[in-house]
Amino acid sequence: MSDQPKKSGQLKLTATPVTGSDDASSQALNEALGSSFLLVRILAVLLIGAFVASCVFTVTPNEVAVVLRFGKPQGTGAEMLKRQGLHWAFPYPIDEIVRLRVGETKTVRAAQAWYAVSAEEEATGTLPMGNPTISPAVEGHTLTSDGNILHVRATMKYRIADPVTYAFRFSSSTNLLVNALNNAVYHASARHTAEAALYKDVSAFNDAVRRRMEQWIVKENLGITLDTLEVERSAPLYVKSAFDAVIAAEQDRSKKISEAQGYADETIRKAAGEAAAIRSGGMVASNLLVQAVSAEAKFFSDQLVSYNRAPELFRQRLLTAATAEVLTNATDKFFLPERGDAKSREIRIQLNREPLTPKAPGGQPTR
Repeated sequence: MSDQPKKSGQLKLTATPVTGSDDASSQALNEALGSSFLLVRILAVLLIGAFVASCVFTVTPNEVAVVLRFGKPQGTGAEMLKRQGLHWAFPYPIDEIVRLRVGETKTVRAAQAWYAVSAEEEATGTLPMGNPTISPAVEGHTLTSDGNILHVRATMKYRIADPVTYAFRFSSSTNLLVNALNNAVYHASARHTAEAALYKDVSAFNDAVRRRMEQWIVKENLGITLDTLEVERSAPLYVKSAFDAVIAAEQDRSKKISEAQGYADETIRKAAGEAAAIRSGGMVASNLLVQAVSAEAKFFSDQLVSYNRAPELFRQRLLTAATAEVLTNATDKFFLPERGDAKSREIRIQLNREPLTPKAPGGQPTR
């Protein structure tokens, strides 16, 4: 077959022979592309793993967490709180995790009505210099019901009872608590005198601050539980020594009154005991005397029959008994011989012994 004539303008493709160097380049390119694809797949797996890991978060036992999706809490009621364990959420900025520590005691201090004190003075317990005037821009103070000036500060410890309310109801619950505590301090000061707040009725002043704070917690639904509330009071530093002297005198007066009252009570109890003992002894002696007199009366009544039968014999018997009793109890007894004229001697009984004659230093009796 003869070749057909070529048309003008038509390109003719001719196959280029493949050499050994071209095969090596293609193979290297294919291997490079395969390695790149492998790295991309590994990187994609790592990114997916990092994404999944970033979506998992842990809640510790002493806290709860709330997931905010575009600023809105997820869930309702108790489901809103994520408690101890592993949980899942989209990474920021889709989801934001707000952690709230519960079960621990938090502390706020209201010192708006306290005198100006540096951190060093506060740490060492040193009082600043007192001035005869108070600068409201520097030193805080309160006014009492009797028009006096006091420095007062309060420290409150509380626990979170409702985490969602505490975290999201107000922009700063801590600042709100500090302001409420300052309000309670001013409220209580305006309803008590200076001496009542300082030393006469301290407990009532502290209770007034606490009641006011509890009312704020309920009224504003702060989501907390009040544990302890400590209130410190101080007279203006310039006259603090005078107030301290009055307080010391009042305490000394109360101590003396208590001691005197205790001594009076002890004396009254002792006197009452002695009076009871005397009355009891008198009653015993009275009963014994009555019994003795009754016994003697009965004895004489029983002897009346014998007396009526032989009066003279009865008298002699009584005389003999009395003489025997006297002689028995007499210390000295003297027996007198009979008189020469056969008359009886007169018997005299000396109930008390004659005083002994004092002797001289040499042993001889004095005249």
